[in-house]
Amino acid sequence: MFSTDRLLPLFVAGLALLVGPVLAQPQPESTRVVVRAASNDAKLLHDGVGGALIRIVNTETGEVLAEGVQRGTSGNTEQIMRQPRERGAAVYDTPDAAKFETTLMLARPTTVTVTALGPRDYPQAQKRTSTTMTLMPGEHMTGNGIVLPLHGFIVEVLRPTTSSAAPGETIDVRARVRMMCGCPTEPGGLWDASRYTIQAKLVGPDGGVVATAPLSYTGTTSEYEGTITVPSEGATQLRVTSVDAERANAGAATMPLSMVSQ
Repeated sequence: MFSTDRLLPLFVAGLALLVGPVLAQPQPESTRVVVRAASNDAKLLHDGVGGALIRIVNTETGEVLAEGVQRGTSGNTEQIMRQPRERGAAVYDTPDAAKFETTLMLARPTTVTVTALGPRDYPQAQKRTSTTMTLMPGEHMTGNGIVLPLHGFIVEVLRPTTSSAAPGETIDVRARVRMMCGCPTEPGGLWDASRYTIQAKLVGPDGGVVATAPLSYTGTTSEYEGTITVPSEGATQLRVTSVDAERANAGAATMPLSMVSQ
């Protein structure tokens, strides 16, 4: 028979084997994360354009860790666009500047994919962008946060208001072109439309472009106009495009055309 003195050390050793792994489990730590969707070459996607949908996903498991809408203002124009700044300066971290903020409970380094989709109020202009990065438990990603740039323009067809067209007809076209944050464009402005190629295009029945015409600044901020003639083969769609190749921004809007005989 074993004495109590010999059993006790064996019991303690066994208990240590059982309890040890439990005690060694890492404890989740509160980790704050700020995400900001910004218009490339412009400001933050703010409430006026519907903000942006933000999603944080565990890259390894596919689990959605957080999701929501970026809310707030477009940020400080001077600070974002005009002032020279040092590397790492808090360009976007100003009062009320648009952001999505969440708190994650992380027990270990976690690789995530962070995605932004916007502007939410303009489906025809929406773009999606994402980045993959590692979040560390207890290491808050705040200040500027994780900044996701969205390339493009918000383009809207203001005229024509009717969708019928006949071969040989001249169509008056007017469009509004803004940055993804809703910021205004104009020649010589902070967002300088003299760099942009803004055109009206007619798309034929086979899907190819059958006519192209430039649109010029109207004198009203962000608005451009011109005329385009429907060719003999007709057109099924009016397309307005804006391209800033230098800054890697492009956008388009379309409206269907129903052909009528003269």
